[in-house]
Amino acid sequence: MDSGSRAAIGVVDMALTLRAVATCPMSESELPMVILVHGAWHGAWCWSTLQAELDTRGVPSLAIDLPGHGVSLEPFGDLLSDAAHVSRVLAKIQRPIVLVGHSYGGAVISQAASAATNVKHLVYMTAYVPDVGEGILPMSANMPKARTSLGPAIVYGDDGLCTINPDLAAAAFYGRCSANSIPANIARLCPQPVASFGQAVTGAAWNSIESTYIRCTDDEAIHISHQDHMAVRCTHVETLNTDHSPFTSMPGATADILERIARG
Repeated sequence: MDSGSRAAIGVVDMALTLRAVATCPMSESELPMVILVHGAWHGAWCWSTLQAELDTRGVPSLAIDLPGHGVSLEPFGDLLSDAAHVSRVLAKIQRPIVLVGHSYGGAVISQAASAATNVKHLVYMTAYVPDVGEGILPMSANMPKARTSLGPAIVYGDDGLCTINPDLAAAAFYGRCSANSIPANIARLCPQPVASFGQAVTGAAWNSIESTYIRCTDDEAIHISHQDHMAVRCTHVETLNTDHSPFTSMPGATADILERIARG
């Protein structure tokens, strides 16, 4: 691969985007692959700015569209089927993996990595960290009461899906992002199955795999007190003074953390 180039591999049944550069101090084959799992209402598209930062550092990355999200042609699923989708991706990668989950994606990676043998590190990016038998809504109900901008932004439909009120999305997700990036992000938000929030995981990979929690102090989707409640389950904790979307609002600092983990 030429210096600075990016390789895009289309996988029809999984809608993946692969980026890698070969001019890194460690050879591309030696570095772990950073796998990025988005949160609710989002898609692999949300990682693009962060992936560009990882590219410049020579860290290969792969962003996954969960079923029904982004450009995925698969039907919406639930938490367990989303995790099964990620597990199939992990099984195809013949190298160590740093598995990153954002928000809802934290529950997905906890389940998906529980049966994987090639995941060397889990990263929970202002994300949920459920134990076996826990789901996102039951977990949240057991945490200290905290008000965020996300609750009022969620619109529940009669079809089992929920969406985000576009007029309230910026406050919930993108409070520290540049103004010119926000409209495109909001336009790409998609429905999310409500069932995915209540379903409990049957595996919790953080119990056996080294992990890092990235706290975001100005998050208006997952309150910092809730993040701290979950961060104690992780091996390491990092802090960014930003919103719910550090991959857009602080891509350089976020990439620094992921690079340290990948090269560690």
